[in-house]
Parts: sequence; C-alpha cells; structure tokens
Amino acid sequence: MTREFVPPPRGVTVRGALEAELASAPETGLTAKELSSLVGISEKDVAGHLEHLEKSLKAGGAALTVLPAECVACGYVFRDRKRLSRPGSCPECRSTRIDPPAFLIR
Repeated sequence: MTREFVPPPRGVTVRGALEAELASAPETGLTAKELSSLVGISEKDVAGHLEHLEKSLKAGGAALTVLPAECVACGYVFRDRKRLSRPGSCPECRSTRIDPPAFLIR
C-alpha cells in the first residue's frame, strides 16, 4: 500500500514565500537551488515564479536584482542574459561548469 505525499497547507503563497526569502537574502543573493529548498518547490519551478514576482515587484516600486551566472572554467559572465534559469554551457569555452545566477530584492 503506497501513500501519496500530501504537502502541508501553506500560510502564504509560493511567490509570497519567495519574496520573503529574497528580501532577507544576504548581499551574495540566493540561487534557484537554495530558494527551492527554502520554499519547498522544485528548482525548475523557481524561474517561472521569479518572472512573475519580478513584475509584481516592479509595480510595487521594488526590483528583483539578478547577479549573473559565471563560467567556472574561463570566467565569462552572462551579463546580458534575460532568462532567469541557469545557462547550459559557456559561449566562450563551451564548458558546462557554470555558477548559477543569484537573486535578491533591492
């Protein structure tokens, strides 16, 4: 007999929880992996929620700051990247060892 996992009821929405975690984030920011463990959602879902949260914050006068991803092998910084997910490989050296972007609210 297998039982399905039922998550405990939430007191706040996922985006509300993300906003609270990002507001109290250190200056180095929080990665999608860290946010997923803090809020209790999958890492893949974090980018989608952050896109919507970014719009809500902009309307409220705040801003989601993205500290860009960086290639570990050659040091390339993904400054112009618009997507909030982790890049697959470096355009300079084709390495897949990439530090993911970090996020915080300012």
